[in-house]
Amino acid sequence: MCFKGRCAVLTYAACRWIEVITAVYQALYRKYRPRTFDEVVGQAHITDTLKRQVSMGRLSHAYLFTGTRGTGKTTCAKILARAVNCEAPVDGNPCNRCKACTGIESGSVLDVLELDAASNNGVDQVRALRDEAVYTPAAVKKRVYIVDEVHMLSTPAFNALLKILEEPPSHLMFILATTELHKVPATIKSRCQQFAFGRIAPQEIEARLLEVAGSEDLSLTPEGARLLARLADGGLRDALSLLDQCMTSSGSIGEQEIFDTLGLMGNLQTAQLLARIAQGDAAGVLQDFGAFYTAGKEVGSLLGELSALARDLLVFQTAAEGGGALLTGGYDDETMRSLSSALPSTRLLYMLDMLQQAQAGLAYSVNRRVDAELCLMRLCDATLSDGQSGVLARLERLEGLCSGTVPPPAPRDAASQKEAVPAMQKMDTAQPPTPQAEPKPVRAQEVLPSEKDVWSDMLPALKNKVPMSEYVIIKEASRVQGRLKGDSFTFWVDSEMTQGILRRGKLIEATQALLHAMTGRDINCTFSVGKAPALPVQAQKEAPAPAHDKLDDLLAFGQQFDNIIITE
Repeated sequence: MCFKGRCAVLTYAACRWIEVITAVYQALYRKYRPRTFDEVVGQAHITDTLKRQVSMGRLSHAYLFTGTRGTGKTTCAKILARAVNCEAPVDGNPCNRCKACTGIESGSVLDVLELDAASNNGVDQVRALRDEAVYTPAAVKKRVYIVDEVHMLSTPAFNALLKILEEPPSHLMFILATTELHKVPATIKSRCQQFAFGRIAPQEIEARLLEVAGSEDLSLTPEGARLLARLADGGLRDALSLLDQCMTSSGSIGEQEIFDTLGLMGNLQTAQLLARIAQGDAAGVLQDFGAFYTAGKEVGSLLGELSALARDLLVFQTAAEGGGALLTGGYDDETMRSLSSALPSTRLLYMLDMLQQAQAGLAYSVNRRVDAELCLMRLCDATLSDGQSGVLARLERLEGLCSGTVPPPAPRDAASQKEAVPAMQKMDTAQPPTPQAEPKPVRAQEVLPSEKDVWSDMLPALKNKVPMSEYVIIKEASRVQGRLKGDSFTFWVDSEMTQGILRRGKLIEATQALLHAMTGRDINCTFSVGKAPALPVQAQKEAPAPAHDKLDDLLAFGQQFDNIIITE
């Protein structure tokens, strides 16, 4: 045998071997594709009408099937093509045993042709189809053209198709399918019978998954079937593909196995992450996200689960009575009520907006992890957003601080302030500030005179015991003065706003501790709005004026931002 002959034999053997290998396993959505109208799930309003038309022989020359992916458009088109050519239809269903049905199903009958408009969208292809359609079928009763994704046709191709749709021969039938009805011209739609395929209910998808799992000897739990039905978003083909992906050699297919296979967090972890976001715990949220990312969870899926939960919470708050059917059903009522009480509707709307923007930008992101982390940080603190919502959040926070309904920020501890001050002192090489020593405490029996101005002596000691935002206020003599009289110490302030700010801070506690160390007595601190009474002349001479420290102004300027950017 010559060399070319041997190559041909080897090529034929390789092709046959590939056919044997590929025929070993078939995807579940292809293996369990419905063969009759009665087997189609969730589209009874369409299948009943088509069966009745086939039984009565009142068929249209053109059909337009619309709907989302995986809802049965192409499947019903193939069933209808067999039914109109079946030699012995059974109540409008094809028998799937006659020569016409078996030939159409195997693809050997060339009178029934399935086209993909995405790859045959030119006007030349449609003209060739139009010229061929006038010939009578050779093996069946009707020549049927199934055009999938018909919205992909160009405008000239639609114009070429329009004439034959308007006046077709009696042996011709067109079945058009599309997922984007708005792209189909009105002139095409008006010449077709239009059937809208709706999303399949999760309960019907769940039942079908359990039926397929039983036929395949798969240990699919009811919880796992419910989760797959929710993830499929109304598409039975997607649900079967997900089940095919989650099949394992041994063991049951439950929620945790599905979460691990598909790279999802899980309902419990999603609820916990959203609870941390509601508390404003940015550090905890980033730690949890880092753990999910390290475990191999997909970034887009994580944000998608958070978005789905936020959407369910918004529906739960808006339609608490009749909105149960609108929920995905993945969370119990206790979890929904707990999260709903912690997140108002305005916050949920902001979160949904941020999550949608982040998900849309992941496709063009250079670093998906960084974008997701920035999104989570903005969810924890709305004031970090650079948009309108961030400005509104900061204004709302300022209004709360002024009215007293929002507590002031937690003060820094003394240790961190002592560490920060030397670092900033090193930066100020022109005029390094000189440290001021705290006054030495007096023994208990050495009681200070009642009219002495101890306030000026206390100011240096209070500097490291109260937040810098409070110290900037109390060191100004025009705003705050202190007078000790007996066992009572009075803060004389210039306005009620100053009084409200100091009352909520650490000033009272720090002042009482300092006075106890100086006098050995428990001193009661009170506030009074107005000017402090004048001191005796001798006390005024002894009272030193506190030195102005430029470092205090710098720290106070930074403290303004701590007061504005507050974790809710």
